Amino acid sequence: MLGASGTIGQATLRALIQEGHEVVCFMRKETSPAHAQIRHDHQACTFRDGSVLNEDSISQEGFQGEHFDVVVSCMASRTGSPKDAWDVDFKAHSKVLALAKTMGVKQFILLSAICVQKPLLEFQYAKLAFEKLLIESGLIYSIVRPTAFFKSLSGQIERVKKGKAFLVFGNGVLTSCKPISDADLGTFIANCIQDESRHHKILPIGGPGPAITPMQQGQYLFTLLNKPPKFKHVPVGLLDVIILTLSALGKLIPSLRDKCELAKIGRYYATESMLVLNTKTQVYDPLLTPEFGQDRLFDFYKKMIFNREAIDLKDHAVFK
Repeated sequence: MLGASGTIGQATLRALIQEGHEVVCFMRKETSPAHAQIRHDHQACTFRDGSVLNEDSISQEGFQGEHFDVVVSCMASRTGSPKDAWDVDFKAHSKVLALAKTMGVKQFILLSAICVQKPLLEFQYAKLAFEKLLIESGLIYSIVRPTAFFKSLSGQIERVKKGKAFLVFGNGVLTSCKPISDADLGTFIANCIQDESRHHKILPIGGPGPAITPMQQGQYLFTLLNKPPKFKHVPVGLLDVIILTLSALGKLIPSLRDKCELAKIGRYYATESMLVLNTKTQVYDPLLTPEFGQDRLFDFYKKMIFNREAIDLKDHAVFK
């Protein structure tokens, strides 16, 4: 397994262990408390350290000449910057795939993203490039494309608790999604091993509906916290100005190029729904977006607020 240190990776690892699979996790050489905790929490599995960017490391420290039936990858670039995306989402995966075929692996399960169905960003093109390689590899494949995650929609909870406005782009209903929990997605990915109906398939997947807009997320938080609704509408045009400015300055200052790409990523998620895109109408359609699991976003909000669960939002805690 690759990507076991990530949020979805840990949920998938738990699901694999619960289903009785013998799991070997290939992880970065890191001595952080977070990595130590993962090893402590999952003592039923074997951990091997190395670099997914180095073919020799993947072979000698990862596979170690052993036979594996399945490769499960929840690995993704951390930043989404062009270099990081092509290094991890495409090159690293390509090296693992080539070695997997050499070692006799028969099945490869990949965590991708639903946003690749309408690619405008470098990380999306990198993911699609590897998806194509995997489809053409001859291995049994399952490409899982989830909608939004609970954590990605929870970054404004503390902001609202402090009495600040809930930020929305445009009118607050430009986008919608069927968010899926870590646990439900982890179970879905793990089930791809045995469920033949998911083999040789691209699998868009969301949590239980209906689709939710940013405005609805904010309204629910205000009701939950018993606070009067207060929204701040951010014009999408502001993001366009930021992108144009960073793009121009990036020609002179290379370090700003990645910031420009991050701004493009922000604009994408501000204007594109995380739902299945109807290829005929080019409209995002909640009815075409499959649902899985039992967990719901608003129940997650309740746990965070009333149970005071310590949930690390990491990069999603961007709204202060």
